[in-house]
Amino acid sequence: MKYARSNWTAAATAICVACAGSAWAGKADDTLNAAFTKELENVDSYFNSSREGVVLQRAIWDGLIYRDPATNEYKGNLATSWEWIDDTTLEFKLREGVTFHNGEPFNADDVVYTVNFVADEANGVKTQRNVNWMKSAEKIDEYTVRILLKEPFPAAIEFLSGPVSMYPNEYYAEAGPSGMGLKPVGTGPYKVIDVVPGAHFVLEKNETYHDSPKGQPEIGKVDIRTIPDVNTQIAELFSGSLDLIWQTPADQAEKLATMDQFTVANESTMRIGYLTLDAAGRTGEDNPFTKLKVRQAVAHAIDREALVNALLKGKSQVISTACYPSQFGCDQNVTSYEYDPEKARALLAEAGYPDGFSTDYYAYRDRDYAEAISSFLNAVGIETNFNMLQYSALRELRMKEGSPVSFQTWGSYSINDTSAITSQFFKFGSLDDSRDQEVKDWLDIADSSTDPEVRKEHYSKALKKIADQVYWVPMFSYNTNYVFTKDVDYTPTPDEVLRFTTMRWN
Repeated sequence: MKYARSNWTAAATAICVACAGSAWAGKADDTLNAAFTKELENVDSYFNSSREGVVLQRAIWDGLIYRDPATNEYKGNLATSWEWIDDTTLEFKLREGVTFHNGEPFNADDVVYTVNFVADEANGVKTQRNVNWMKSAEKIDEYTVRILLKEPFPAAIEFLSGPVSMYPNEYYAEAGPSGMGLKPVGTGPYKVIDVVPGAHFVLEKNETYHDSPKGQPEIGKVDIRTIPDVNTQIAELFSGSLDLIWQTPADQAEKLATMDQFTVANESTMRIGYLTLDAAGRTGEDNPFTKLKVRQAVAHAIDREALVNALLKGKSQVISTACYPSQFGCDQNVTSYEYDPEKARALLAEAGYPDGFSTDYYAYRDRDYAEAISSFLNAVGIETNFNMLQYSALRELRMKEGSPVSFQTWGSYSINDTSAITSQFFKFGSLDDSRDQEVKDWLDIADSSTDPEVRKEHYSKALKKIADQVYWVPMFSYNTNYVFTKDVDYTPTPDEVLRFTTMRWN
C-alpha cells in the first residue's frame, strides 16, 4: 500500500539554503507571525466550529471558569467562586474590576445577556451542544448571577470552562454575530486590532488584563495569516516571515526537526479521526451503508495501525470508540474490527455486492490520510469518488443532505467529557447519520444524571451499540506537530489549543 505524502517544494529547499542563519523579524518587532491552514468562517466563537476558532476564542474572550490543561483543576476566571444551588441552578460570584477591550465594564448584565442569547436556539449558535443545556440566566446583583439549566447536566462546569465565553451585552446587542466577527471584543489576554475575514487576524496584548489563571501575555502582537498550503507555510518559516506553524504533517516535521534553527514539538490531542456512514439512509434508502454488513466491511477494510505508523506517527493511537479515551464515560471495551480485507470482501458479497459498488466519499482536511483511506476502500471493491471540500462547505452539505461516507475529525472543543462528542453526533441532530432512538435515550440519561456511575453505564451502552452497528468507524487519535523558530519559547498542551499567553521570546 502506498500512501500520499506532501513533499518539499523546490522553493522551500532554495529558501532553506539561502536563509540559513538569517535573523527572524518576529522577535525584533515583538510580533509572533503564525499561520492557520483552514479558513475561519467567523471569528465570533459561537458561530464557528473549527479548531482555529477555539484558538482565537481562548485568546480574545474569557469564560467564567478555567480548567488548567496540566492538572485539570477548575479555577475561577471571570467568576471567583460558584456553587450548585440545586441540580439545575448554578450561582456565580463574579470578578470585579474587569473591563472589555472596548472599555465596557464586565458585570452580571453581560453574563445574563450572553447566556440568554446563546441558549435561544433561534439565534443559531453553530454548535448547539455547547450551549443548549442552559435554559437562561438571571441577575441576583451586579456581581452575582445564576445560570438555570434545562435539566441536570453534570458536565456544566466542564463546558463553562471551555466554549462558553462571556460577551459585552451593550456591544453585542448592537453588533450581533456579524459585527463581533469583524470587530471582536472580549476580556481576554489579547485584543483584536485587525480582521480580514478568513484570511488575516492581528492580535495585540491586553495591557490591562485581569489576574486570570490563563496568565499574563508577554508577546506584544500575534499576526495570523491563513495559508492553506503546508509547503508554503514551510517556505515562509525558512524565509523568516513566519515564526510558528502547527498541525504540520509528520514527514515534514521529521525533516524540520533535523535543522538547528527550528524546534519541533509533538503533543497528543483530544481530536479523533473517523468515518461517518449513512446508516439512516439520509442520502437514499437504497444506499449500501444502510446495511450492517457493508458497514462492517468498511471497518475491516482499513488498516488503522498502518495509518498511525506511516502517516500520523508521534503520540497518535488507534481508536475503536466514538470518543477520546480520556473523556469521562469513554468506555474502551467495545467491539473492534481488525484489518481483514478478505473478510471485508466476503461481507460485501453477503450484503449483495459481490462486485463491490461505487460511492461518493468526502473529506475536508488531511488529504493524504483521506486518500490512504480511499485506497483501502478501493482495494476491497468500494470504489470511491473522492471529493475534497472546505470544512464549512462539507459541514453544510452533511447538515442538509447527508453524505454516504465521509472522513471527519472532532476535537470536542477540548472538553474532557463524552457528552462533548458522542452526544454531539448521536442525538438526532443535523449531523447524526444513524438516528438510533435507543442510543439517543441512553445518551440522554448519561448526559443528565448526577450519579457518575449511572453516567458511565449509559455512555457504555451507547458506545457499545455504536460500535456493534458500525455507525462510525473510529480510526485514530491525532497528534499535533508544532514547529517554531529558536526565538520562540513554547510548551504545547495535550488539548490542541495554541495558547499565546504561554509563549515567550528566548
